[in-house]
Amino acid sequence: MRTGTQIREEYERWLQMAGDAELQSELKAMDAAAVEDAFYRDLAFGTGGLRGTIGAGTNRMNRYVVAKASQGLAQYLLESDQEPSVVIGYDSRIKSDLFARIAVEVFAGNGIRVWLWPELLPVPTVSFAVRRLGASAGVMITASHNPSKYNGYKVYGSDGCQITTQAAKTILGKIREVDYFEDPRLMRLEAAEEGGLLQEIDSSVLTEFTEAVKGQSVLFGDEIDHDVAIVYSPLNGTGLKPVTRVLAEAGFTNITVVEEQRDPDGTFPTCPYPNPEIREAMQLGLAYCRKTGADLLLATDPDCDRCGIAVKTPEGDYRLLTGNEVGLLLLDYICAQRVKHGRMPEHPVFVKTIVTMDLAEKIADHYGVETRNVLTGFKFIGEVIGCLEKEGRACDYICGFEESYGYLTGSYVRDKDGVNAAFMICEMFAFYKTRGISLIDQLEKLYHTYGYCLNTLHSVEFEGSAGMQKMAAIMERFHGGMKVIGGERVTRTMDYSKGLDGLPASDVLKFYTESGSIVVRPSGTEPKLKAYISVTADNKEAAQRVEGRMFDDLSRILEA
Repeated sequence: MRTGTQIREEYERWLQMAGDAELQSELKAMDAAAVEDAFYRDLAFGTGGLRGTIGAGTNRMNRYVVAKASQGLAQYLLESDQEPSVVIGYDSRIKSDLFARIAVEVFAGNGIRVWLWPELLPVPTVSFAVRRLGASAGVMITASHNPSKYNGYKVYGSDGCQITTQAAKTILGKIREVDYFEDPRLMRLEAAEEGGLLQEIDSSVLTEFTEAVKGQSVLFGDEIDHDVAIVYSPLNGTGLKPVTRVLAEAGFTNITVVEEQRDPDGTFPTCPYPNPEIREAMQLGLAYCRKTGADLLLATDPDCDRCGIAVKTPEGDYRLLTGNEVGLLLLDYICAQRVKHGRMPEHPVFVKTIVTMDLAEKIADHYGVETRNVLTGFKFIGEVIGCLEKEGRACDYICGFEESYGYLTGSYVRDKDGVNAAFMICEMFAFYKTRGISLIDQLEKLYHTYGYCLNTLHSVEFEGSAGMQKMAAIMERFHGGMKVIGGERVTRTMDYSKGLDGLPASDVLKFYTESGSIVVRPSGTEPKLKAYISVTADNKEAAQRVEGRMFDDLSRILEA
């Protein structure tokens, strides 16, 4: 972090050097508090790349921050690959196309070949294209499900997985050596094309991606009613074309798109927080369902790597299912179909994050499937797939999911895929509906078989430098230990900060009690502290009572 003097000096330098008229106007309008927040640090670069609010300053997403990051990444690639190349994609967010162009110009300016998706597409298509084209890296301009004021810069390695912790540290070192204004080497797009350094990705690659998604079907000849009524919302993001294409090609034709959320729009006018985890983002889709009597609601976030759903209840209204609930249903459906048709690998593997519902492991055990637990973040699920592939066991991976609405049922990409999730959910839904079973019925069956489990997520935001310091102080209190939670004695504490169970070090704590557990961690992409409460009980009401007591104790620490 910069001192007060350093903040002022950097601000003055940006006033002198930043040639962008829009940024100049913003800089000149800043008061002292705004200057501090915009310049107290460089925007953090980690395994998720960059993510921050759009605007002027070193702690913001703007053309100079993107150029600096691209120059640092370019230097890393030039030193680690004899003929480096990069795949670049972008989503519907404000300035995503601009930031993608800046990245292209910097990589081309460094003599690095660039493959560019010619239109906005989901983030998993970057992971897919990196592997398909044999690129050294991938860059996706996106801030996933964040509000419209955010954008980001997500980096993939040559394996199509988000960069490792070690690679991120090395790249960060290169980025720190780059001056925002003097060091980035840029080549105009026209010159890059003429010099053979820029090439658009052919539409055939998208077709291959689409075929790979459809190839994840586990029907194996079983009949389903494809005429189920589906309402779909891309939440003004990238999902419209690929999701509707896959569903149509798979035979699902009764699809109604939420018109107000159909077209790409980075302002997200009808859903300020475009996250299918949030009920508000699903409200318009639910209204469409009630109007049309649809069977199923699907919604994907702006970069289409997450998928949320709602299903009709026996009373005729609609119930939103959580990421955990959908994951349990998919895992059970995939396992049951593979066993039924003799398609289960000899040594099958299921992967979940440590904050994802533990009930999933019981389901996997029932089918003889190995469960591997990884740190929070789908990149760690992708790394497991990569390790299996190196062992010649890529086909042993049957699926993975995280509680935050991320799913993947194949090894063709190394990140969560909302296109794949939408397709598999529709297939599963139609399979059960054809047999007179609702997803709610099937979920209740799982709870009856394996026990009821309640998982909740609670987040507290910490904006600015003062907020970051407060969040660090709260984590220190958690690291000091907890003896009682919700009136129950803490029976076990797992501190991942120094590495645990073969996992890399991460600032995560998990406290176990007789009835459940609490996981606390800072978000890796937002200024938030997240707490996950998991409770096992005889029924929902009992679980809610225990969860309430746990949350009360948790709140006292978070709000202290």
